[in-house]
Amino acid sequence: MEKSGYVYILASRRNGTLYTGVTSDLVQRVWQHRNGISGRFTERYGVKTLVHFEIFSNVEDAIRREKAIKKWYRKWKLDLIEHHNPGWRDLWPDIAGSPLSRG
Repeated sequence: MEKSGYVYILASRRNGTLYTGVTSDLVQRVWQHRNGISGRFTERYGVKTLVHFEIFSNVEDAIRREKAIKKWYRKWKLDLIEHHNPGWRDLWPDIAGSPLSRG
């Protein structure tokens, strides 16, 4: 059975610093970012708000998508967020306690 994957974007605030990542366990990874257990970048810049995520049936596709997004211009990333989450709402409550990480 292939492992699913997730691409996610965290923000420090609306139009603030962005971080794009990939994981096979979205709930755990975002929890780590929010609690300062992840990387130095997200901790240093306060990048803890989940503003966008995408689900893939296999982690290899998620990795390809993450690499592509990381090469994008900043405006394209902002447009992606604005299209799916125009209010820049924190999506953490949508995934916390959800079966995402177990699927």
